[in-house]
Amino acid sequence: MKSLKELFRIGNGPSSSHTMGPKHAAELFSEKHPASASFKVTLYGSLAATGKGHLTDVAILKVLETFAPTEIEWLPKTFLPFHPNAIKFESLNKENKVTNNWTVYSVGGGALSDGEQIIGLSDSDNREIYDMNSIDEIMNWCDATGKSYWEYVEACEGEEIWDYLREIWHAMKEAVERGLENEGVLPGPLALARKAASYHIKARGYKASLQSRGLVFAYALAVSEENADGGVIVTAPTCGSCGVIPAVLYHMEKTRGFTEMRILRSLATAGLFGNVVKKNASISGAEVGCQGEIGVACAMAAAAANQLFGGSPAQIEYAAEMGLEHHLGMTCDPVCGLVQIPCIERNAYAAARALDANLYSSFTDGIHRVSFDRVVAVMKQTGHDIPSLYKETSEGGLALGHEF
Repeated sequence: MKSLKELFRIGNGPSSSHTMGPKHAAELFSEKHPASASFKVTLYGSLAATGKGHLTDVAILKVLETFAPTEIEWLPKTFLPFHPNAIKFESLNKENKVTNNWTVYSVGGGALSDGEQIIGLSDSDNREIYDMNSIDEIMNWCDATGKSYWEYVEACEGEEIWDYLREIWHAMKEAVERGLENEGVLPGPLALARKAASYHIKARGYKASLQSRGLVFAYALAVSEENADGGVIVTAPTCGSCGVIPAVLYHMEKTRGFTEMRILRSLATAGLFGNVVKKNASISGAEVGCQGEIGVACAMAAAAANQLFGGSPAQIEYAAEMGLEHHLGMTCDPVCGLVQIPCIERNAYAAARALDANLYSSFTDGIHRVSFDRVVAVMKQTGHDIPSLYKETSEGGLALGHEF
């Protein structure tokens, strides 16, 4: 597995695969062909199907049109073999002849692939730094050494990972706090009003038991609404699921007084579980449905929370397993192709479910029959079995019947 720096990325929403990835690809292509007379960009599959709602064209044109006029072609019914989110860039000369072309895939979390490996990274960043790629292996290491998951992260990444995770945590907190302050209507034809501020006020009027859950809802809504508005968020593991982990950890810091260092350690553990999924399955809604986004975010948050409350490696693994298992089969069916309905509400619900998974696991000794790694394998197969109309194309599920 590669560094957690490739999982947790700071950037603008609303989509890591549809906005951040294509924007970065456009930057790489334009850097190599700055003297082109014009550009042509072809979007395929899921990237084309919901690209306008995800502002894919806006992200690409903002980069390429600073160099030359750019045409975008949308081919939502054409899927290239490697991944549903494919882009072809072409540079043209003054005679309108193609001088260079490049096909690249936006594989989730803002990452790009040429079909063989992650691209756009230096050799040092692109190397595999984790020797073990499954939670079973890592948990055995924890049992043998007496150490925890975050210590394995530190052993592989080096102590400098804490500076990076501190930057990530601060960006997460800032997104929560901006989202709680901002009000109004989100962009797009749904005319969806922001709810985080009102949830926050209402939650504070309840008694402690209900207040706790209401605040978690408010924090998750805050970040997800920032994402939907194109604000700065952290992929955790994606933009569409960016509200789950910040909501859980922000709530833990505010209500339980956990130190920043303990929050960072829990974030490292969350990242490790997300990295295992990214390595062995997918975190792309276009490839495996929303189970790869919200399901993985829930698992990551559950692992982080369980560690904060003193869970053993087995209990942490069990909490994460439940977080992912109970999202198996979740479709990606955004209404109008926007990262709003049902995405924003799912973040709030998954944050609550992560806390429930943590609590359930804390009552056990961590021993259970179905491992996290097994659920990851099932999630991958389930994602491949789900028809494409339920994978970020807005052609099925909740997306049907909403024409604007």
